[in-house]
Amino acid sequence: MTQSQNYPLHAALFLLTVVTTMYAGAFWGGHPAVFTPDLQKVLKSLASGIPYSFSLLLFLTVHEFGHYFATVRHRIRATLPYYIPLPPLPMFLSLGTMGAVIRIRERITGTNALFDIGIAGPLSGFAVCTGVLVYGFLNLPPADFIYTIHPDYMKPGVMEAASRSNTLHIGKNLLWIGIEKLIGPKDLPSMTEMYHYPFLFTGWLGSVVTALNLLPVGQLDGGHIVYAMFGRKGHKLIARTFLVFITLLGLPSFIELLLLLANPGLATIVPEILLRHSWSGWLLWAFILHRFLGTDHPPASYEHALDPGRKVLGWLAIAVFILTFTPVPFGVR
Repeated sequence: MTQSQNYPLHAALFLLTVVTTMYAGAFWGGHPAVFTPDLQKVLKSLASGIPYSFSLLLFLTVHEFGHYFATVRHRIRATLPYYIPLPPLPMFLSLGTMGAVIRIRERITGTNALFDIGIAGPLSGFAVCTGVLVYGFLNLPPADFIYTIHPDYMKPGVMEAASRSNTLHIGKNLLWIGIEKLIGPKDLPSMTEMYHYPFLFTGWLGSVVTALNLLPVGQLDGGHIVYAMFGRKGHKLIARTFLVFITLLGLPSFIELLLLLANPGLATIVPEILLRHSWSGWLLWAFILHRFLGTDHPPASYEHALDPGRKVLGWLAIAVFILTFTPVPFGVR
C-alpha cells in the first residue's frame, strides 16, 4: 500500500502547535509570555510553558498515532496527524490547541478494522494521561509554589476568599480520585488552582479528551467501539440513551442559569445536590452530537461478531470511559 503524505504541512502545523501550546502553558503557569524585539527574551518567557506543551502534545501524538498505526495494520489509507494550533484569542482561555486528527481516505468496511481503529487512540492516550497524572502527583512542587504565581495569597484570608468567588474550578473524575487516594500526595493544590501545575493539568485534560472521544455516539471512537461490540441496533439504543443522560445531567445548572437571568432570587429553588453534579455544557454537547455529528453509525459492509480478545478490550474501553468521564469538567465558582 502506497500513499502520499504532505510532510511539510504536517511539520508546519506541529511546530506552530508547539509554539501555541508553549504560550498557553506559560499563561496557565502564571507567567505569561512576553513578545518584544528581543528574541532571546521571548524564548526565555516561552520556556516556562515547555512542561505543559510537551505533556499535552505527547498525549495527542500517542492518541492519534494509535489510530494511524491501526489503519496501517489493516492496510487502510490514512494521513499522518494534522495538529491544530490555537493562538491566544481575546476573551478566551486558550489551551493552545484544538487537538489533532488523522484523515482516513477510504471507507472502513470490516467490523474488526472499525473496532481496532476506534479503540487504538483512546487506549493509547489513556495510558499517557494516566502516566502524566501519576508523575504530576509524585512530583508536586512545595506548598509555597503557589505564592510565586499569586504573591497576594501570602496575606491572611486572601487565598480562601479567592477560592470562593468567581474562580475557575476543575472537576474531578474517578481516575483523578483513584490516583489521589492511592498516592495520597502532600501539598496537593485545590481544584481552583490545579491548572497552574502543568502535569496535573495536562493529565486531567488528557483524561477529559479521552472521555469525549469515547462518547458512545455516532462515529466518535466510542461510537465505533459500541457499533462493533453491539451491532447497529445496540449502538442506536445506547447512543440515544446516552444523549438523554447528558441532557438530564445538564438541565439543573441550565435551569439555574435561566432563573438567575430572570430573577436571581428564584435560583435557590434548584436543589444544591443536583447542581453539584450538573454542567450546562452537556446540553450544548447533546445538541452538537444530535444536530451536527449525528447519533447513528453508518452500516459496515462486512459485519461479524468480535473475537474474545477484542471483546475484552471493548469492555476495557468502557471502563476507561467510566473512569475518565467528568460530570462537571469546569465552571466558575
